[in-house]
Formats: sequence, structure tokens, C-alpha cells
Amino acid sequence: MKIGLLETGEPPGDLLQAYGGYGAMFEALLGPGHVYRTYDVQRGELPQDLAENDAYVITGSAAGVYDPLPWIEPLKAFLRQAKGETPLVGVCFGHQIMAEAFGGKVVKSEKGWGVGLHAYEVTDPAPWMDGADAVAVPASHQDQVVEPPPGARVLAGSAFTPYGILSYDEAKAISMQFHPEFDPAYATALIEARRGTRFSEEQADAAIASLAQANDRARMAEWINRFLAQAAGA
Repeated sequence: MKIGLLETGEPPGDLLQAYGGYGAMFEALLGPGHVYRTYDVQRGELPQDLAENDAYVITGSAAGVYDPLPWIEPLKAFLRQAKGETPLVGVCFGHQIMAEAFGGKVVKSEKGWGVGLHAYEVTDPAPWMDGADAVAVPASHQDQVVEPPPGARVLAGSAFTPYGILSYDEAKAISMQFHPEFDPAYATALIEARRGTRFSEEQADAAIASLAQANDRARMAEWINRFLAQAAGA
């Protein structure tokens, strides 16, 4: 499968050189069974034709979907064009921008930062899942979807993140708030880079400690790959 990686951000500072970009992280997560092409969305690069790829993944970003940046509205327009035509997977910012593009609402949450290993309870399993009752994956976000778009189905979430995984069944699209592409080493390095600025010492310590626990990144890779296979064949 040809997968277009819509890269909407990059690791801060020295972390980019040490861990690679978000597109590369998704290549590692989803594996060598695909052909990948990365688009630098922040620099205005988007596919000229949906048919350039069989599916698209929208990455995380330090930006907010409500920020007055010149690339936000063109990305929303592309997603609306792709909805129902090409399989889509959104992660963190990608989850939020899809919700906004399709008619939902995203805000900077009063709950503050969600960092470390976050578990979502599966409440409405989809065919591409495997019967797991919950999944635990690294997270890093302050913004949240607070109103899902019309037609969105909530598959999983938590008290902190009620709309953790969304499915747009008829649109061949799914999205999730956590980061399955973040391995624990990168998630830890990101927390350390933001310690004392975006969150407190106590928050950083607790989040890093949580990342030592077992995670479901491999399961999420299987879920995403199964979703893409089923959506492409639909």
C-alpha cells in the first residue's frame, strides 16, 4: 500500500536528529510492507491528487488546530476532499484536525497536559480490533476534541480523554489522541525537554515512571494496518 504521511510537525531541538521525524516514526510503526511518501505540510506541501497514495496518515504537531497558521485551512480542505474517498488515520494533532475539518470542536483543555502512558477503555470495538478491553499508549497533548463531528463513533476513551479513538465508518477514517508512533525512549526525551516549562517536575517524574510499564504500541500498529487493509478493500 502507498501511504502518504502528512507531516504537520517535527520533534523539537536536538530530538529530531536523535530520533528522526514523525514520518519516519510512522514508517517504523507500520512496518516495511508499505511504500511511504512524506509531505511537509507546514511548508505548504500537500498531495496534488488523492490518487498519489492509497491512504494518508496525519501526524502530531506542536501547533493547535485553532492557530492562525497558513497551512491549517488548506489541510482541512484536503481532509474534507479525502473524506470517504481515501482511507485516513489521524494521530494527536491529526485526530484533532480531522475532527475540526469534519464539523467537531477542539479546545485547549482545562484539564491540562496529558503526558506519559495513557490507557483508553474500548467501549465500542471495530472489526479491525482484536477484542482487547483497553489499550495503553504514550500520550502528549493539552488540546482535546470536546465535540465529535456528526457521524463520528467513539471507540475508546478515558475520564481524561473521553474521545480517545474515533471512527468515521462511512468515511473510511479513524483517529486517536495518543501517540502509538512514540517509543518510550522518545516519549521520555520529549518530557525531559519540556520539564519545568510545559509541565511541572512532579508531572514529568510521574509521566516518565509510567512509560516503564508495558504498552500496546505493537497492538496499535496491527490495528492501524488492519484498518487500512479493510478500508482499502471496501
